[in-house]
Amino acid sequence: MKVSYYILFFLLLCPGLLVADDLKFTATVSKTEVSTGEQFEITFSINSNADRFTPPDFKGFQILGGPNESNSMTSINGNTSVSNTYSYVLLAVKEGVFTINPASVIVNGNRLTTNAIKIKVVKGRPVPQNSQGQNAPDNSIIESNPSDLSKALFLRPVVDKTNVYQGEQVNLSFRLYTRIGIEQSQVDKLPDLTGFYNQDIKPIQQQVQWRTDTYKGQKYNVADIKQTVLFAEHAGEIKIDPFEMTFIVRVPETTGNIMDQFFGGYKEVNYHAKSPSVVIHVKPLPQAGKPIGFDGAVGNFKIDASVDKNTLKANEVLNYKIQVLGSGNLKLLKPLNINFPGDFERYDPKVTDTIDDHLKGIAGSRFYNYLLIPRHAGVFTIEPVKFSYFNLTNHKYITLSSRSFQIKVENGKAESNVIALSDADKQEVRLLNKDIRYIKTNEPDLSRNGNGFYGSGKYYLMLLAGPFIGLAALIYRELNRKKNSDPVKVKNRKAGKIAAKHLASAHKQLQTNNSKAFYEDVFKGLYGYLSDKLNISSADLNKENISIALKQRKVTERVVTQLLDTLNLCEMARYAPVTHISQQEVFNKAKNSINDIENEI
Repeated sequence: MKVSYYILFFLLLCPGLLVADDLKFTATVSKTEVSTGEQFEITFSINSNADRFTPPDFKGFQILGGPNESNSMTSINGNTSVSNTYSYVLLAVKEGVFTINPASVIVNGNRLTTNAIKIKVVKGRPVPQNSQGQNAPDNSIIESNPSDLSKALFLRPVVDKTNVYQGEQVNLSFRLYTRIGIEQSQVDKLPDLTGFYNQDIKPIQQQVQWRTDTYKGQKYNVADIKQTVLFAEHAGEIKIDPFEMTFIVRVPETTGNIMDQFFGGYKEVNYHAKSPSVVIHVKPLPQAGKPIGFDGAVGNFKIDASVDKNTLKANEVLNYKIQVLGSGNLKLLKPLNINFPGDFERYDPKVTDTIDDHLKGIAGSRFYNYLLIPRHAGVFTIEPVKFSYFNLTNHKYITLSSRSFQIKVENGKAESNVIALSDADKQEVRLLNKDIRYIKTNEPDLSRNGNGFYGSGKYYLMLLAGPFIGLAALIYRELNRKKNSDPVKVKNRKAGKIAAKHLASAHKQLQTNNSKAFYEDVFKGLYGYLSDKLNISSADLNKENISIALKQRKVTERVVTQLLDTLNLCEMARYAPVTHISQQEVFNKAKNSINDIENEI
């Protein structure tokens, strides 16, 4: 089926159908008045994905922990909202009124800033200068005059495993090793972690937890600066980018001044530390034994279902709840495929997460709450829900099944079948009497002498045409059933239309210069189109499988190369700016790739 240019043209001319939420970037604190020696938390929140978060300098306070980064996504009735937060734990050091200056982020090329916050610090317990709290580093191993700063202070990425399955958890810690005293520190660059879904772990202890450890035969003061759990989104070699920080350290003064040499003069030095990169080898999930309907869940799960009532009246509300609980990539679960009775009107589920994030494993539960409305009386069955996941313990696929429910629906009151109308619709109801005609009680003259329809030529023509019309309707119905009996072919035919919708959304973002959303829409449009067109499940959808499937369908090398280049551009642009090609060129390449595939398959 060819992509309809009329559909694409119509969608591109109707960008007003797509609405973007207002961006909000705010700063909040747990308290605005604290005493010296007291801890408090400051949080910076934005209701969008953002790049290059830059914190304020926190002058007058000591940083005990942070930045702790977290993100969440909520979907209710098809409306999706995204939230990202960056939080710090601060310690009030001295009395006074201090202003925490705005933080900033970059969203779609625009710089956003938060509000400034004033904190009043009153007298409390005294705080030693540069206090690290009760868990202080061991001063006995600190070098007074290190010969090489890079060996006395450095960052390392530490992962619990480097060979994993797609969707398996990887624990990542950026660890600081030091044998010198640190006056101040600042995070310069957080890794993008492209190719992973990531979630920062907020430490239980808010203060920096120092310990001693031996590395390459030397003892160091060691602290985990940032801890994150990762879930690989695709198979292949995925590189974790470096983590960068700037430190202010004290080193001996080497001016040659005899007084400095005698009394031990020191100077403060800025030192930039950068962790090495690390590569994670991600294996695809095995094809053997993969159940139909498997949607990428990896871990160890259970499933349960419930209804709030088994008997109700027509047009009353029934709440059907599915709970998926366990450990694994819970936050990456996709909407469940549930077949409700055809007589039930259903609404998109409200998704609620109760999930704990820690390095031992992300665990908890996700609730899908469906609102159902049966429209007629009868006895109906809600079939069991099938849920499949890949178990990492025995490396096998497991399929779970929830309970089924028999729902008895009784006749409702007559007035309950009436849909409530707004005030604006009541006038339309009053005008209905103009469309109603009285029933005529006199008998019509159906004879030919009365020039009626009965017995006329049209009457006999319609009698003869009736069987042919009925036969044609039956043939059409059977052809339509046969045409739609294969879901794979149906998805294949509709792939172009779905892609056109995503491209229309991308065109809207292109006009508003929303580059991140633009690349997201193009990326989703291409992958969704290829999944439906090539009959590849989302769990197996990667560039290697796409290339193989297209070549098997005799798609030319030029078209395959152009498509893969476009996918690479979109994937890179979702996490970093792309400057060597315009967004309009990317849009044209995506549209041309779909058109070429439609013409060649």
